[in-house]
Amino acid sequence: MVRRHSSERFQLSCGGVVYRLEGSQPVYLLLRAYKNWDFPKGLLQPGEKPIETALREISEETGLGTLRLPLGELYKETEPYGKHKIARFYLVNAPEGEVTLPSSPQLGRPEHHEFRWLHYEAARELLPPRLQTILDWAHKEIRTHVLHGLQS
Repeated sequence: MVRRHSSERFQLSCGGVVYRLEGSQPVYLLLRAYKNWDFPKGLLQPGEKPIETALREISEETGLGTLRLPLGELYKETEPYGKHKIARFYLVNAPEGEVTLPSSPQLGRPEHHEFRWLHYEAARELLPPRLQTILDWAHKEIRTHVLHGLQS
């Protein structure tokens, strides 16, 4: 739980805007559950730090093992949604590895039905507005800090 205001408590989920570079362009990993496109994320486990949750959830939901944090623990949160939920996203580089959609032990099936690596514009079209702002943030950070460093 996290507090935004003194009396309000929110359920916090943590995950990442996962990307890799195709040439000099980032592509973003989106996961689909039913009709909903999202970034990999999940709830904190007892005693777990948010960054640990984000990396664990990404690995569990995608099978990706090599994950890097080019901005360290810098994150962006969604506005509250649903029934007092907030999602915190870190920028996560997955430079290699094949995505798999492993079966969730709790569900007995994969949590997601499909994944796609998409360029910014295509990813933005699939995401709901609350996640478009997260993608906008990530894309700006990659262009400002990651790609600029490659061109220097």
